Amino acid sequence: MGNRIFLILALAVSAIQPGRSGEGMWIPMLVDSLKLGEMQHMGFTLGKEEIYSNMNPSLKDAIVIFGGGCTGELISPEGLVLTNHHCGYSRIQAHSRVNANYLANGFWASSRKEELPNPGLTVTFLVRMEEVTKQALEGVNDTLTETDRNRIIRENTHRIEMYAGEGNHFNTEVKPFFFGRVFYLFVYEVFRDVRLVGAPPESIGRFGGDTDNWIWPRHTGDFSLFRVYADKNNKPADYSPDNIPYTPRKYFRLSVNGIREGDFTMVLGYPGRTDEYLTSRGLELIAEKSLPAKVEMRTFRLNAMKDHMNKGAESRLRFAPKYISVSNSWKKWMGVTKGVEKSNALLSKEKQELQFTRWAEGLAPKDSGYITLMDRFRRTYDLYEPVFLAQDLGGELISSIELFSLANACLTQYNSLLDSSRTHVNTVLTRLRRTGINTFRSGVMEIDRQILPELLRIYATHTTSDLQPGVYQTIKKNFKGDYKAFVRHIFQTSYFTDSIRYEKLMKKSPSAIHKALWSDPLPALYRDFNHTLLFNVYGRLDSLNLELSRLYRKYVGGLMAMEPERKLYPDANFTMRVTYGRVEGYKSADAVNFNYYTTLDGVMEKENQEIPDYVISPELKDVYLKKDFGRWATNGKIPVCFIASNHTSGGNSGSPVLNSSGDLIGINFDRNWEGTVSDYVYNPAICRNISLDIRYVLFIIDKVARASWILDELTLVQHP
Repeated sequence: MGNRIFLILALAVSAIQPGRSGEGMWIPMLVDSLKLGEMQHMGFTLGKEEIYSNMNPSLKDAIVIFGGGCTGELISPEGLVLTNHHCGYSRIQAHSRVNANYLANGFWASSRKEELPNPGLTVTFLVRMEEVTKQALEGVNDTLTETDRNRIIRENTHRIEMYAGEGNHFNTEVKPFFFGRVFYLFVYEVFRDVRLVGAPPESIGRFGGDTDNWIWPRHTGDFSLFRVYADKNNKPADYSPDNIPYTPRKYFRLSVNGIREGDFTMVLGYPGRTDEYLTSRGLELIAEKSLPAKVEMRTFRLNAMKDHMNKGAESRLRFAPKYISVSNSWKKWMGVTKGVEKSNALLSKEKQELQFTRWAEGLAPKDSGYITLMDRFRRTYDLYEPVFLAQDLGGELISSIELFSLANACLTQYNSLLDSSRTHVNTVLTRLRRTGINTFRSGVMEIDRQILPELLRIYATHTTSDLQPGVYQTIKKNFKGDYKAFVRHIFQTSYFTDSIRYEKLMKKSPSAIHKALWSDPLPALYRDFNHTLLFNVYGRLDSLNLELSRLYRKYVGGLMAMEPERKLYPDANFTMRVTYGRVEGYKSADAVNFNYYTTLDGVMEKENQEIPDYVISPELKDVYLKKDFGRWATNGKIPVCFIASNHTSGGNSGSPVLNSSGDLIGINFDRNWEGTVSDYVYNPAICRNISLDIRYVLFIIDKVARASWILDELTLVQHP
């Protein structure tokens, strides 16, 4: 400890540095006053109005929220949207069958009539944004409790949203920034008719799969194509054969010039969430306690799922989307903990906190509350940590056990069986019976049987006894602490772990079902965890979160006051942001230096028929062996991916990567493993966003898919 304090003191000799090149997620409306000068110094040639404008077409008009958690971009005057393959994955999977497997074989519509509709899928355009801080904080003062403050703000923002949406078809939303110090109104236009146009096979779109996820170098052709349709007035409409392709205000030209090390890059998109202003104690809780425990939980879950997927093609097709979803966060969490350590992030934050306290001590008069702020953080986190871990790990456990969903369906619907008509009872029982059949057929029961003992053990290891459900006393008393014996008992006796027993349950009277539900060990376990979280955790956590919100709002205000010349950027909150950097490699470890790009040669070098992630598309291999590269090659090589120092996060998947002229050069799809720490601390030495080179997209469409008619829609530019 002594050495660590000495090192902090040694480091604390200069003021906190402003945001470095590559760091920051900037609000596009404010980019002129914040970062445009630096961007232009790095080579960017456009002005503020060309990035963001309410009046004229600008880059922001070519960006969409794709679905509910990705970004996409318009690349043609006929509504063609480009996004990641993994963003469109669930839609491609929904259209796939064993005898028409678009995941495995790819899909390319050859006409508008062949483009596939996707019920429920939307793309969302930002129409405009404006600051509404004054209106949102009307009636708010420092004497209010955090609860009253939030209530007044909710009332104010609701009025702002209602007024902005009155008399039009737009969606409106007010969002807080800097922990509620600043507020912006966002006005969106949502299109509901979005059709699948094309997607490469998984062996291209997910090449490297989970093996390469969050890893550089990458060789993944991570893209898919959709089209936005509108009514005859170019307005949003539900799906109809009469709808026509949407005409965008702005779409991107595609640069085929390629990239070189040091080139300027810019990313626009919708990063989901970052926590850049976490204190050292907050980051320590995440990186050294919460994430390692959840990684352990998901490791058992993924191993069990993989065992099941190895049983055959049908099982793999059924579990592939779930496996990808679960493994994505699992691998990222490991990268975050690695990046925190590699970046000395905790030490860096402790340095900042020491500087902050010393600055506060020099204030006169000393009544600002800044001097005691770090001590108040410490006391609050002492109370917060055990409750947060119970909530975080308890939620992970409950959501991991698929049979809990079946139990919950019965628990939430049994009340409707009592004192109801026979017709209603039969309708509910038929629905529950069908849910049960689907659950048992899915194979999740065997996965739950395998992982439940381990999840119970991990939860107990990382939580305090007062926040553990009463079932742990039962396990200790009746099963001598043997979690596997306890789970065997559940699976031998529960109605919810055997299809025959479940069918017998559904044939009982409503009162008998009621009685069985309250005595069955699996619903009992589910209720026990939910009861603990509901009555012992959530309320306490909400109260502590309110206090932390107040402290962080004060802290950010103090940082602004301490260095008024420093330009702070707000945490990501799934609103449009601009980030910029350069094409550049990085040093991962001693004597490990990564180049900034990959080529098709690397795809072939990775080929391994024994590893599903490295099986190569026959069509792609055929083109490679024939060297039929056409105009997409550079020095005889086909570029695949590249890295740059743009500050991105989840939600930036599918974001356009632009060059200094604002032309599309790539599609953002990932970060390097160590670089995932950028959700908490940006380190310019190791944080890199991974992008698919647009030339590889064009090569796949042209030479592999033989879908050259798609190229006819695009505007390709090649500057001298």
